[in-house]
Amino acid sequence: MTYSFSVDRILGARSFAEIGHPALTVADGQRGLLAVAGTHSFSKHPTVGVYDRATLSCRALIRSRDVVQAMAFHPTLPLLAVGTGSYDGGYFFSGDLLLLNLETGTSVSAFEHWSGRQVLELEWLDEQRLRLLIAPPDDWQDGEAHTQGHTAVVVRPDWTSVAPGSIAPHELVGPRIPAPRPEGRAAAYQLVSELGPDWDPRLTVQAVQELSDGRILATLGGVQLECWLPSGTREWAVPDEEGGREIAVARDENTAWVSLVRPEGHNRRTQSLVRLSLADGAEVDQAEPSGYVSLSRAADGDPLLAPSGYRIRGVPVAAKYPFHIRHASRAWFLSYVKKEGTRRSHPGIPWVATAELKSGRGPDRPTETKKTDGLRLFPYSWVPDEEHFGGPGVEAADGSLIHAGTVFRQSRQPGDSFVVRREASDGTPRWVFLTDCNATALDTDSTTAFITYDDGEIVALDLDDGTVLWRHRLTLGNVTAIPTALTVSQPGRLLIGTRDGRILICSVTT
Repeated sequence: MTYSFSVDRILGARSFAEIGHPALTVADGQRGLLAVAGTHSFSKHPTVGVYDRATLSCRALIRSRDVVQAMAFHPTLPLLAVGTGSYDGGYFFSGDLLLLNLETGTSVSAFEHWSGRQVLELEWLDEQRLRLLIAPPDDWQDGEAHTQGHTAVVVRPDWTSVAPGSIAPHELVGPRIPAPRPEGRAAAYQLVSELGPDWDPRLTVQAVQELSDGRILATLGGVQLECWLPSGTREWAVPDEEGGREIAVARDENTAWVSLVRPEGHNRRTQSLVRLSLADGAEVDQAEPSGYVSLSRAADGDPLLAPSGYRIRGVPVAAKYPFHIRHASRAWFLSYVKKEGTRRSHPGIPWVATAELKSGRGPDRPTETKKTDGLRLFPYSWVPDEEHFGGPGVEAADGSLIHAGTVFRQSRQPGDSFVVRREASDGTPRWVFLTDCNATALDTDSTTAFITYDDGEIVALDLDDGTVLWRHRLTLGNVTAIPTALTVSQPGRLLIGTRDGRILICSVTT
């Protein structure tokens, strides 16, 4: 099957959109380039973007597993050295040296040891020699480990051909000197603001919805809810210290319930749900469930609250990988069964449970479904002796479930991410689709399941048998965008929210 995928409009577009909150900048005046390291909310992976200083277009982008501490452009080669690392809070200083090829957009993790070393400074002495200032490996009986470091000079004849894991620990041995840890965030903010007056630190989009009049709603980091007009102008936004998560629009489209991001242990306001006017974003109601919940718009059009989490020793704990089912005719959630011999802090073995929707529901105030109201149907994992994490999903017209998830292992293996369609009665899979990356969002129309992944791919599966209809890499300009929210607003029209705060209005034709 041939298909055509296009991004028709981008909402929230602005300069330096890819990097989130700028934390560090390094300029290459000779080539007119600027490297910017930034951070996104709800993500452990900082981003480094390399921009053309004249046009502010992004030429290359990489994501680091650790905090970016230093960057340096090679004097002649199309190469950016990126030093990362952090202290684990109790013993080790770990990190890496990333080498970003500006022509291919690919990067190499250069340190041989699995934990590496925290890189504090980088300086090219010439074309072959790179000077590194690195933190000590740990602070065991070392009172000055947080204020001093070691200098080392690594030599390579051609830094663009450095192999992954090829810089051995003995090459990082050198004299110890004072090593202050300067903060570059304020200077980075100032430079990015000066170069891009339209820059706005928009954060991860959590949900997107389209109204019948063409307006688009979105929740994202730092914003409870925002509304965009069909013209592409943002009509209003409701700021928040963390942001909104799920959206349930009332049938009359005058109001919407929004669940708020409230991390555990946060000294927060009492409510975790708000009802907002869609005319101007004004709050018209609020609610505080008894525990962590998943908010969605049920198949009948009214808001639906389902349990999302578990209790350990009577204390509510939010699910790290929530089981969130959209378009449901009943409440779906995970109910945990204690297994003999497991530690007290283990929530138990997850089972898929369901509860019928209570009478008297309506758009004014959603009714919370309690776990005690539900009936356990089948284990969440259909493979014996495997433990599966939850993920996004939908209820099909026949009542079956299409949902994503991941297999829990100490070490990830190929194919540990899945999308499955299961019978509602006993959980038997009709089909299973396996991939290596984690699904970030899922929605369906009458014939197709659309899934977005954390590597930037979008996959369309046939609802009947799970076969792949098409795959597409989501790119904006020269770099891959990471989708974090997805809604099928009408046949052939997808709304996609990204990790960098953009909302994409997309068309699919086959």
